[in-house]
Amino acid sequence: MKLRNNQSGFTLIELVMIIVILGILAAVAIPKYQDLSSEAKEAAARSSLGSLRSGITIFYANEAVTTGTATWPTLTELELSGTVMAQSLPANPYQLELNAPDSVVTGVTKGTIVGSRGGWAYNASTGELWPNTSNNGQTKTENDW
Repeated sequence: MKLRNNQSGFTLIELVMIIVILGILAAVAIPKYQDLSSEAKEAAARSSLGSLRSGITIFYANEAVTTGTATWPTLTELELSGTVMAQSLPANPYQLELNAPDSVVTGVTKGTIVGSRGGWAYNASTGELWPNTSNNGQTKTENDW
């Protein structure tokens, strides 16, 4: 009785074709993933900005009702936990890791980045608040979202 060698497997050409197909899929998937992560960062920035602006507006309305004079919170009141925001300030997702993402600096013109500290910029005379960082290192502001 003669034994037959029935080994089967993939040829080198088939393996190369699979690697090429996986490379093409990876080339298509990676830009999609990068786009999703930038969209998530933008959504987080919008959410943080919305909650901060809402807290500032509620503070303004509360001052009008309780004291009879509507005033925007000062920079110190904005940073103080429990005054404008019930908890600490939300972080700016575009913030570099070297600086505090929840820091607030005095801003003058909405959309203009002040210094290199990052976080948020706040104009206490108008109640305006904006991200004090660039969008992915570009010069886009929240108006470009």
